[in-house]
Amino acid sequence: MALTVVEVKNAKPKERDYKLADSAGLHLFVTTKGAKSWRFKYRIGGKEKRLVFGLFPEVSLSEARDQRDVARALVRAGKDPVIEAEKAKQAAIAAAGATFKAIAEEWITDELPGWSEAHASRVRFRLEKDLYPSLGRMPIADITGPMVLRELRKIEKRGSIETAKRVKGYVMAIFNRAEGEHFIGGESVLAISRLGKALKPTPTGSKQPALTKLPDLLELQMAVDRSTSDVVTKLASRLLALTVVRVGVLRQATWEEFEGIDWDKPDAPAPGALWRISASRMKLEVEDKGNEAFGHEVPLPAQAVEILRTLRIVTGKYHLLFPGGKSWREPMSDAALSTLYKRMAGGRYKGVMVPHGWRSAFSTIMNERAATLRQDGDRMIIDMMLAHVPKGMSASEWAYNRARYLEPRRELGQEWADLLMESMRPASALLDGPRR
Repeated sequence: MALTVVEVKNAKPKERDYKLADSAGLHLFVTTKGAKSWRFKYRIGGKEKRLVFGLFPEVSLSEARDQRDVARALVRAGKDPVIEAEKAKQAAIAAAGATFKAIAEEWITDELPGWSEAHASRVRFRLEKDLYPSLGRMPIADITGPMVLRELRKIEKRGSIETAKRVKGYVMAIFNRAEGEHFIGGESVLAISRLGKALKPTPTGSKQPALTKLPDLLELQMAVDRSTSDVVTKLASRLLALTVVRVGVLRQATWEEFEGIDWDKPDAPAPGALWRISASRMKLEVEDKGNEAFGHEVPLPAQAVEILRTLRIVTGKYHLLFPGGKSWREPMSDAALSTLYKRMAGGRYKGVMVPHGWRSAFSTIMNERAATLRQDGDRMIIDMMLAHVPKGMSASEWAYNRARYLEPRRELGQEWADLLMESMRPASALLDGPRR
């Protein structure tokens, strides 16, 4: 016979614990100290098990019966109510700690091994500035597409169209992680993926602008020489132009990466001068960064060797070629060169040329030259000099091709240097300051 509320209230402690049966496996368990708890007995997989619903009067008789009915439905579906209750409990605990910031920080931690220092710094800065203030403390499951879009719109209003797109990419990666951890469903990820359609298009010609005519590039370099910037930044600009590496690779270059140069004999030829860059510092898939076969060697033309010997006078006592202004242990700011290009010559080059543009300039000019001279084989050499690894190429193939075409790359690099440095002052002259 089912229990009544009065019977439950009047149940008194006895010398031993005892049970008062209700119905369908539900009973009230009374301890010798007077505690009353609702318990449900059931069988699953041939074994008898028990589930505790809570104490009376916190859990009333009617509420206990409701929980029993839910548990019985789970048993009929072949599910264990104890396991399902534990899963729900853990999900609630996890959801409480699964804030946007918590998931984002876990994502950053896992991605750090595959990121450069500069990229990691940029990602963290953008999240801390643009997303954490408004979304950081919110459970990620409660964040909607419109909420994220609102924050991206704020970035766009600053005129940072490309930055808004990059931040949307960060959010997408964070939501993908949250889905993998079962904090959110696929519909949340889908909502974020669709935000790209609502963002403003990139203005024509605004992405990585570059000069692609030699006379214009010569004028740019002369403007760098005439600027009030320090000699280390000027030399960095020259070396970037000649080697066409990525800016992050240049900024973090160390003296030990260079070989084939006798630093004690400044006038000695260096026909085999080489800059050997490890795979970990290259722009590669994460799994390839640990494979040194994907490293990159830059055969150095005579003009680059001259730049290095001049730079050695200034920063040779440090580990880095281009130490930062605040600490010799840290590389120069990733904005040092871009700021120089924006401000020099009265802002003439703002929006016209960025440091990364040297790669586009080299590719455009040398490919046009190859077409004019009917040297079609140069195209592959040019791609190799830019460290463009063809999709699907194995480490052994890439290493073999780099070694095989080292001399052709050296020859082409010297031709580029001769074109680019025509009529330029010697690098050592920059130590004397700008010429007006």
